[in-house]
Amino acid sequence: MPLSDPDQRMLLHDVADRLNTVADHLPLPDQIRPDPALSEILDDEVRHLARLLGFLASESAFRHRAAARSPVRPTTTVRRTTLALASAAEPTGLALAALSAAVHHLGHLADLAHQAPGPARDRAITTEHQRLEDRLGDSRIYLARAAKHLRAAADTRTPPAATAVPSLSTTTTPSRSR
Repeated sequence: MPLSDPDQRMLLHDVADRLNTVADHLPLPDQIRPDPALSEILDDEVRHLARLLGFLASESAFRHRAAARSPVRPTTTVRRTTLALASAAEPTGLALAALSAAVHHLGHLADLAHQAPGPARDRAITTEHQRLEDRLGDSRIYLARAAKHLRAAADTRTPPAATAVPSLSTTTTPSRSR
């Protein structure tokens, strides 16, 4: 049974909220420290984001199959919701890729911590830390973009169905008296 228009909008807002929650759990630049706590955060948020991306892909595929099999043409709201979910997959995937790169840079930082001190190591640590910050920032940007797109699609109202124009035979014309 297809979701009602309000349910379609609630679905888009719910997914947007979940994307924003992942972004909110990512540390801000002044909170980034190459310690085990950050790797735990990244582990959790990569898992959450991967599940969300999986949901977007499976929901899009399910809706596409349902539209192809159904004798009834999908409503404008259903089509808009399906497109919004599919479109959100790209920035969500980019956010996941950015988090994956952040994991990579965090690994480099952990390795650098065990190397002999010196100017080269200090420069490498500074570079890797900046790259880590950049990837976390990129992820936040992509997540915000996906959430904004979903909210915009949810808040776009379907125009009401056009009302039938009464035929001339059923309308009464007021009489004019002079």
